[in-house]
Amino acid sequence: MAHEIFFEDITVGMEMPRLVKGPMHKLQHVIYAGASGDFNPLHTDDDFAKTVGMPKGAIAHGMLVMGFVGQAITTWIPKKYLKRFGVRFAGMTMQGNTITVTGKVVDKKSSGGLNLITCEVMAADENGDVKVTGSFDAALPSRG
Repeated sequence: MAHEIFFEDITVGMEMPRLVKGPMHKLQHVIYAGASGDFNPLHTDDDFAKTVGMPKGAIAHGMLVMGFVGQAITTWIPKKYLKRFGVRFAGMTMQGNTITVTGKVVDKKSSGGLNLITCEVMAADENGDVKVTGSFDAALPSRG
């Protein structure tokens, strides 16, 4: 759970705490399929996935990896302050991958009565292969 954070505590270039998830395993893919209702066999059936060119079998849902990014953000910034969160899916996550979510503050400004920060985020595997890139805006309270 995120602790209280204030606008004055943030500086451009500051890194958010990293989150490490994994290694990914097939059961995690199947559980997410049940939670999301997306039972595409590419995510749940190793034999099917191999027949369509996935050498390690079933791949993770992109939205699962996006969920990891969201978890990293809301562990640092309370979700009540989150104003925008968007991602671009950049690569497939295979079984056995360990995903690390990182991010940094790229802008900080007061505008329209809000104390806004903008951060870029990224999820990559143990080889540095990027799976998700994105950004978010948060409106933080002031200490004063």
